[in-house]
Amino acid sequence: MPREAYSTVYEIAADQHGYFTTRQAEGAGVQKMALVMMERRGVLERVSRGVYRLVHFPIGLAAEYIEAVLWPATVVGTLSHDSALALFEVSDVNPGRIHITVPRDLRIRRVIPPRLAVHHADIPDEDRDVYDGIPVTKLARTLRDCRAAGLGDEVLGRALLDAERQGLANRKEAEQLRQELQLPRE
Repeated sequence: MPREAYSTVYEIAADQHGYFTTRQAEGAGVQKMALVMMERRGVLERVSRGVYRLVHFPIGLAAEYIEAVLWPATVVGTLSHDSALALFEVSDVNPGRIHITVPRDLRIRRVIPPRLAVHHADIPDEDRDVYDGIPVTKLARTLRDCRAAGLGDEVLGRALLDAERQGLANRKEAEQLRQELQLPRE
């Protein structure tokens, strides 16, 4: 049973940079006590309430993002706003906090860590994607959210230009977004 439990959480964590939630593990049939035992043996580490990491997975650059989207524990959040721009590598913006969006009706009953900025909105499937294993808002939604949050024209314009150069947006999509967001042409 312990080996089966490990294999199960490994399958979940492999696509999430070594991270998983208690809820994901329980949904796959792993009991809480099995997680406790793996933690005691040093196979897992608890990174926050309801979020674990397999210790043998290397901690990569995306680790802070996956940890952030899993932090709500009851649902998987979506990386958004300028944090999504940073993940896409289309901006030199360096957000002071990691921005995630959770469903509008999710009630968070614990203290939000200072490193997180939590937004509440219902993101339709067509505005959500997975990038490098991390749930993230698609480029158009990201730019709209950044505009609504007050990110300047210069930063948004450069991000859109970089996204076009990297193939994240074709010329027609980029032009439509430029017009919609009233961004100057570079």
